[in-house]
Amino acid sequence: MKKYMLGLMMAGLGGLAALPAAELAPAQDTYPLTTCVVSGEKLGEMAPPVIYHHEGREVRFCCKECVGKFKANPAKYLKMIDDARARVGTKN
Repeated sequence: MKKYMLGLMMAGLGGLAALPAAELAPAQDTYPLTTCVVSGEKLGEMAPPVIYHHEGREVRFCCKECVGKFKANPAKYLKMIDDARARVGTKN
């Protein structure tokens, strides 16, 4: 009887691995802005956002040109991200 129950349990667990990705809960996105930190344009509206890592921090832009503007004064834009994060109460 124990082997039968173990077999049923294992078969049930095997079904979890076969679930399509769409049925699994998505990871929570903790990025606090829905707009480009440089231009203010909505992220992903015209093209997928450009993701740049600055000193271990993720920054999202509407386009590659905004990355260059960010690099000219990163402290200004990182402060904007930090301020947005404080308003929504997220970490990272």
